[in-house]
Amino acid sequence: MYYRNIADLNRTILANIDHIPADTDLIVGIPRSGMVPAVLIAQALHLPYTDMHSFLAGRMHTSGNQEIAITPDRYRNIIMVDDSVASGNAITKAQALLHEAGKRYNIRYCTIYIVPTKLKLVDIYFEVLALPQIFQWNMFHHSVLEKSCFDIDGVLCEDPSLEQDDDGPLYLDFLNNAPPLYIPGCKIGTIVTSRHEKYRSHTEAWLNKHNVRYHQLVMYNPGPDPQKAYDSPAALKASVYKSMHYFLFIESSLYQAQKINQLTGKPVLCTENFQMITDSESILHNIRSGKYFPGVREFLLTIRRSLKGS
Repeated sequence: MYYRNIADLNRTILANIDHIPADTDLIVGIPRSGMVPAVLIAQALHLPYTDMHSFLAGRMHTSGNQEIAITPDRYRNIIMVDDSVASGNAITKAQALLHEAGKRYNIRYCTIYIVPTKLKLVDIYFEVLALPQIFQWNMFHHSVLEKSCFDIDGVLCEDPSLEQDDDGPLYLDFLNNAPPLYIPGCKIGTIVTSRHEKYRSHTEAWLNKHNVRYHQLVMYNPGPDPQKAYDSPAALKASVYKSMHYFLFIESSLYQAQKINQLTGKPVLCTENFQMITDSESILHNIRSGKYFPGVREFLLTIRRSLKGS
């Protein structure tokens, strides 16, 4: 798995900003993910920017919310930006939509990240990046989440304050009314939390209220023998993560993220700093995830898809 956060994105853009032609008049982002790099490129070059649909409508808005017409005599040279090209479907769809506009404007297509087999689809690219890819700015809509474990506090909702974490009335109020934080846009795998099992009904009600779809919820349950209880939240989370063919654990605490990674040899994404913790990766996991020998993984996925279709 190849992960990039917004800091990585910005560094890559600044290191390759000279790839953007000097005669560029306007930066245009392909919604939604292309807007993030488009803004960063435009800011670095002090150029105006807009989104693809506004460009097609012939207008954009300035920082003062003043509408400006986009015309070929004023904005002739256009850079159309997306964050990545993997399958190539999004960029080819955009190129089809912009076919007529291309007769009036000089449109060049740019992507920040691109897989090695799709280089001819664009005019400008900044980094060749193999699959599988995951990016901070759209990760909560990524299909990999269905094969991921999730923490709750600090990820799906805010952490309780010290005052709220009293195992009493204030904590119950927090469980019922915790402000949502990063709510996934798709179904996720397994939620693993150090919340006590006795709070399951409160937790499930909150998840349902905020439309969090998941396969299962694992909560802390020491059982009748306290000696068999997990010695830390990280140990519980690592045990569940290690037992499943999951590719990722999304954890709020940096300390716990490092511990989970150490215990499982599998990557952990920490929302405390949006860094991917991979210090203790295992070879087996990297083969399964496609980081090592991605061609083998793609071949096996092709076979699986053909079997499902037959």
